[in-house]
Amino acid sequence: MSKISKFFKGGGSAASKGRGAPSPQEALARLRETEEMLSKKQEYLETRIERELAVARQHGTKNKRAALQALKRKKRYEKQLNQIDGTLSTIEFQREALENSHTNTEVLKNMGYAAQAMKKVHENMDLNKIDDLMQDITEQQDVAQEISDAISNRATFGDEFDEDELMAELEELEQEELNKGMRDVRLPSVPSTSLPSCPGKMPACHFTFLMIKPYLSTRKRTEDEDEMKKLAAWAS
Repeated sequence: MSKISKFFKGGGSAASKGRGAPSPQEALARLRETEEMLSKKQEYLETRIERELAVARQHGTKNKRAALQALKRKKRYEKQLNQIDGTLSTIEFQREALENSHTNTEVLKNMGYAAQAMKKVHENMDLNKIDDLMQDITEQQDVAQEISDAISNRATFGDEFDEDELMAELEELEQEELNKGMRDVRLPSVPSTSLPSCPGKMPACHFTFLMIKPYLSTRKRTEDEDEMKKLAAWAS
């Protein structure tokens, strides 16, 4: 460990014993003051360097001794200027690191406050109660959905019968009515004598219809026209 490190370590220990460590704001203020001071020193040295160059040019070969002295002073000023540049770079780096540390500290502090607030909020929450509550909500949603489905469905009152059975029964009824109508049709008795020939050019089917027409009852005339046509066709 170098003497400078030992010096600063010892000095820092003594200072820490005498008083508490400075706050980040105080340290940053000191560093900015130091940067400002060194910047002014840089401006002063740059001015002196320009002045010494002017002196060296003025004397030139006329007064070599004075010219050389001016150049020597310029070299010393340039050396100091380079040292100040390095010091400023170190201070700038330290200031940025301190600012970042201070920012991180504030961020962590605020995150700690937020964590404590969340903990306080969750103190009165029971996970088992939350699970029960969510289960109740789900069940009630299912019930509501079932009710909505029941209301939206078309009423089926009287639709519990089999449609195929009803159609079969209807066909049986229609067949019974048809059979009944066929039984009510009475065919005329066939005459024993042969039918006379049709006079003129009268069609045989028309003549046959005229022959059997008197034997039909008045009640069945209108409803049995189709049956008569069938009979006329049969007779022809």
